[in-house]
Amino acid sequence: MKNIAVIGAGSMGNGIAHTFAQFGYKVNLIDISQESLDKGMATITKNLDRMLSKEKISEDDKKSTLDHITTFTDLKEGAKSVDLVVEAATENEKIKLDLFKQLDEICPENTILASNTSSIPITKIAAVTKRAEKVIGMHFMNPVPIMKLVEIIRGYNTSNETNDTIVELSKSLKKVPTEVNDYPGFVANRILMPMINEAVETLYNDVAGVKEIDTVMKLGMAHPMGPLQLADFIGLDVCLSILEVMYDGFKNPKYAPCPLLVNMVRAGKMGVKSGEGFYDYSESKKAEKVSSQFSAA
Repeated sequence: MKNIAVIGAGSMGNGIAHTFAQFGYKVNLIDISQESLDKGMATITKNLDRMLSKEKISEDDKKSTLDHITTFTDLKEGAKSVDLVVEAATENEKIKLDLFKQLDEICPENTILASNTSSIPITKIAAVTKRAEKVIGMHFMNPVPIMKLVEIIRGYNTSNETNDTIVELSKSLKKVPTEVNDYPGFVANRILMPMINEAVETLYNDVAGVKEIDTVMKLGMAHPMGPLQLADFIGLDVCLSILEVMYDGFKNPKYAPCPLLVNMVRAGKMGVKSGEGFYDYSESKKAEKVSSQFSAA
C-alpha cells in the first residue's frame, strides 16, 4: 500500500497528507478549491520548515515530503488509482455520504475507503457503498504530524483484513492505533465534547469567566489547554456538529448543545478560524485576550 488519496486540504487533511508523505507514501491531496490546496501546501511547507529549524528533519527530508504530494481539484483524477482514500472533508453527513458514493464508483475494487470523521457512524457511511467490508474510520488527532493517536473505528461490516491493514498502516506512520466500536462520538469525542459543552454551560450560567474556567482545568486537572480554548482551536461549529450527532444518536439530553454554543455558531463566532470565539484572536493565536462578549465591562 503506497498510493494514498487524502480528500480535503484543511487543517486535518493537510496534516494527514503531510504525515503520509513524510513516511514515503505517494499522496494525492484533493480539494474542490485550488485556493484551499494552495493554503494546505503552504501550511505543510511551514510545518516542515519548523521541523527543519528544530533539526527534526533534514532539507532532503523536507524536499522528499513535498515531492511525494500531488494536488488535484478533480476527485476522479485524484482517486482513480489509489490503494487507500482518507476522507477529511467538512464534518457534514450529507457531504461525506455523497463523497463515499462517488468514491465507490471511482476507486478500484481493492481500494480501502477510510473516513477521518470524528462522530458520524462508519456503518452509515459504509451503507452507501458496495464495499462495506472495506470502509473504516481512521480518526487522526490535530495537529496530525505531532499527535500519536489514531482512533480506528470498525463499521458493522468492516472486515478483519481491512481492520488489520489500517492498524499496521497507522503503525508505519509511528502512530498508536486504538480500536474502538462504532457508536456516536466513538471514544475521544464521546468523552471530550460533553466536557467542552459543560464548560460552555458553566460560562453560560455565570459560574465563572472564560479564563477562570480554563485555568481551573489547566492547573487543577493538568490539561495542556483549557476546554474553552480547546473548543476555539477545534472550531465551535465542529463542536456543535459533533454534539448534535451524539444527541441524535443517543437521544440523551446530556449531549444537548448549550444554547450559548448554538448562538455563537449562528453569529459566526467559530473560534481561531474566524478570529473570535471565547477568545479574541485578532492580535494573537495564543488565546491571550478574552472575547469582548465575555470580558468585564
